[in-house]
Amino acid sequence: MERWFNVGKIVNTHGIRGEVRVISRTDFPEKRYKKGNKLYIFRERDNEPIEVTVKSHRVHKSFDLLSFEGYDSINEVEPFKGAMLKVPESQLGELDEGEYYFHEIIGCTVVTEGGETIGAVTEILTPGANDVWVVRREDGSDVLIPYIEEVVIHVDPEQKTIVIRPMEGLLA
Repeated sequence: MERWFNVGKIVNTHGIRGEVRVISRTDFPEKRYKKGNKLYIFRERDNEPIEVTVKSHRVHKSFDLLSFEGYDSINEVEPFKGAMLKVPESQLGELDEGEYYFHEIIGCTVVTEGGETIGAVTEILTPGANDVWVVRREDGSDVLIPYIEEVVIHVDPEQKTIVIRPMEGLLA
């Protein structure tokens, strides 16, 4: 059975020429939304995804704006509002060493070098220079872990574990 991975959510239309506003959920928007790439639209009421081909991509404010081949008006893309954009596992490419897909990191248990369990990664933020991993502690509070060499010592996606060396004040 094919596994699917979210790359974005269509939250609205943009203009009248068939563009959609997407909140991106992908690590690599420049690759995923490249002209000619295939994406799959999953709507709640449909049994099968709708295959679309990216016609254009641009960034506007905090959204990725996409248009698809064969969908040239607002009326044609209006039904896509609220739908998820996904790709099949077969479209996931090989990554360089030290790079991971979000789905490989989310759910990993974070421990310190000394063996203290911090919690599990629940979300990944991409605010700028480096990713930030949101780790939920057992008490329900969150701690933010920057994905930088000085802090993240070892990542083992197969064992779902991450070893960190906390900077002063990081876990306070």
